[in-house]
Amino acid sequence: MSDLLTLAQSGYPAPIAGVTLAHYLFVSAAMFVLGLIGFLTRRNLIIMFLCTELMFQAAGIALVAFGRYHLNFHGQTFVIFILTVAAAEAAMALALVVLLFRRKESLNAEAWQDLKG
Repeated sequence: MSDLLTLAQSGYPAPIAGVTLAHYLFVSAAMFVLGLIGFLTRRNLIIMFLCTELMFQAAGIALVAFGRYHLNFHGQTFVIFILTVAAAEAAMALALVVLLFRRKESLNAEAWQDLKG
């Protein structure tokens, strides 16, 4: 088994000493929870947008950590897709925030409660 592990790691960087998968998952979970709490408690549209970006980055860290742990590049591939979605979301959210600010001159999400169906 150790020969197989040595063979699998021959083309990869040296193992990270002292830092395990659990450390990365803890950081990722903490970032995701902070983003979720910020999104649910804040009413400023820009802060809500930044909190969603924080949750995207937390998911990216978890995927890269799992990819590194299993010695494959699937996690990194998914992170590229997450970054693409985050970039598209950033462009749309920024355009929407500018449009909403021009209409009511407020970035408070409660000012747009009348849009509920």
